[in-house]
Amino acid sequence: MQSATSSQLGLTHRTGSLQESLSGKVILTIAASAFVAICAHISLPLPFTPVPLTLQNFAVILVGMLLGPVAGFSAMVLYLAEGAMGLPVFTPHSIGGIAHLLGPNAGYLFSYPLAAATAGWAVRAMQRITTPFRAGLVAATLASAPIFIFGAGWLAHLLHTSAAATWTMAIAPFLPGEIVKITAAAGIFSSIKRWRKS
Repeated sequence: MQSATSSQLGLTHRTGSLQESLSGKVILTIAASAFVAICAHISLPLPFTPVPLTLQNFAVILVGMLLGPVAGFSAMVLYLAEGAMGLPVFTPHSIGGIAHLLGPNAGYLFSYPLAAATAGWAVRAMQRITTPFRAGLVAATLASAPIFIFGAGWLAHLLHTSAAATWTMAIAPFLPGEIVKITAAAGIFSSIKRWRKS
């Protein structure tokens, strides 16, 4: 029993140390960008909008909450740089590379560094006054705002759509899924926090 407890405490300590050292932060940043890329490939194109349904938002928010505002922001900048270089990190239904960063999804993509930073900052601020799960819910909700604002704003500018058409193509179809993603991200964040304390 003592051995098992010691091993678990050691693993928790090593995880904490990984986030504190420079090399550990680099490893976590690269791993986080890879996680977002994997979630981007879990994608479902929709016939009425050029924006596919993906798990990217979930990944971005979770990365921000787990890594914090600075490392989360850095991971998303790295993710965008990987995509710009032509690495297959964006949704498989896209043309990839720089062209994808100028297409209909560009607003969503460029919001990711800000969204991750928002999630990381908000969850740390909220943890002081509420439970990790509730802090995660608030942080994830706040982080979703720039994703939709940037995403819808760019799509409206690019396609010259009305407010109603933009709502139909860029926001409304994704709200039910976003609620699920927000809840899942908060639940995972809360579970990891409990695991680290145990």
